[in-house]
Amino acid sequence: MFARSEILTIPNAITGIRALGIPLFLWSYLSLDNAVLSLVILTIGAISDYLDGKVARALNQESALGAMLDPAIDRAYIAATVIALVIKEVVPLWLLLILIGRDLWLALALLVKKSRGSGVFEVTFLGKAATFNLLYAFPFLLISGESGPGRIFLIIGWTFAIWGVGLYLVTALQYTYIAFTEGRRQNV
Repeated sequence: MFARSEILTIPNAITGIRALGIPLFLWSYLSLDNAVLSLVILTIGAISDYLDGKVARALNQESALGAMLDPAIDRAYIAATVIALVIKEVVPLWLLLILIGRDLWLALALLVKKSRGSGVFEVTFLGKAATFNLLYAFPFLLISGESGPGRIFLIIGWTFAIWGVGLYLVTALQYTYIAFTEGRRQNV
């Protein structure tokens, strides 16, 4: 499926290490109730998300595996963080349902795309912007509170979250359009 040289790359190693941050975050936030450590873990995850792409391009180590893993890890970070924030009652359940619903819809759209002879979705600029906004929203919401700086963090976090959800839904439409038209264009 994937050549060994495509699997054993520095960017894929960074992505793999980034994936280990997901259970570590959940443990620190839900079991230890340590918002600061959880924030550090999310920050390292965000930096490594940026870093793996830069390293891949700089070292010419872009790969199909990396292109598949990176957005999957992003989705897992987003899902884990929102689930944890819902459990702690920092964000409402509807936010989680929108994000999961969008991803389930895109899983179906991907099946359509693949049935038409196409591969996975190429990440678009709007898709990256949506993920960026959501990955920035959650650390602010994580350390938000009802007074002083916590209130400011709450406002900033929700601003990023609203933009992220909006862009997430727009990209769902964009990817759906691609899924239903791409195979038709190739067959014509």
